[in-house]
Amino acid sequence: MLNLKYNYEKLSRTTEEGQRLYKTPDGNKLPSVTTVLTATQPAKKVQALKEWRDRVGHEKAATITTQAGSRGTKMHSYLENFITDGVLADRPSNPFHHTSHIMAETVIQEGLSKVSEVWGVEIGLFMPQMYAGTADGAGVHLGDEVIFDYKQTNRPKKESQVEDYYLQLAAYALAHNEIHGTKIRKGVILMCAKPKTDTDGFLILNEDGTIKEKPYYQEFIIEGKEFDHWAQQWWLRLEQYYSLR
Repeated sequence: MLNLKYNYEKLSRTTEEGQRLYKTPDGNKLPSVTTVLTATQPAKKVQALKEWRDRVGHEKAATITTQAGSRGTKMHSYLENFITDGVLADRPSNPFHHTSHIMAETVIQEGLSKVSEVWGVEIGLFMPQMYAGTADGAGVHLGDEVIFDYKQTNRPKKESQVEDYYLQLAAYALAHNEIHGTKIRKGVILMCAKPKTDTDGFLILNEDGTIKEKPYYQEFIIEGKEFDHWAQQWWLRLEQYYSLR
């Protein structure tokens, strides 16, 4: 699966004035894709997040966010090691990592099974003088060159809820094309929602050790004209970001 076709340079990260920046090989410090999207979030989305925090309570909201972040980080780690080593590690003894492990297994079975070639994991990408970021991977998906990202979620998402992810994919693909001469016009989100029976970070198992409920897998794809649409939307958000500086 792993074919190191391109030379992906490591980009160092730093935080200045609350913004994540990447230092590129030419010495510039460029805003991350996430920084651009956060700075240009529509007011409606910002308000919706505030209302959610007020509704569940700020302390509980922080706990939910922290647990989700930890779960996602561990899931990413399992998937990266799977691509590098060719095998998924055994389920760990730490019960807090069981959910991440079964979610990674689900992504492998339902999503990565369609990826025949991976050019690199955690690949640093940048558009000279404009922006930078780290994509989970690039390669070949069902015969097409592709940028892909893994996402974990507490609940299944509607397509209207993943538009920022589409913008990320477009931004990464455009940067990849610019630096490595590819012609990627396809992006795939491999998303997995934790089982509902996961409580406070623990995966509920049956007496025989099997899981009581499997994670829910979703796949979101942009390609062709839809990819072009999101690429255009990304350029508009990037223009908005620089106009605010």
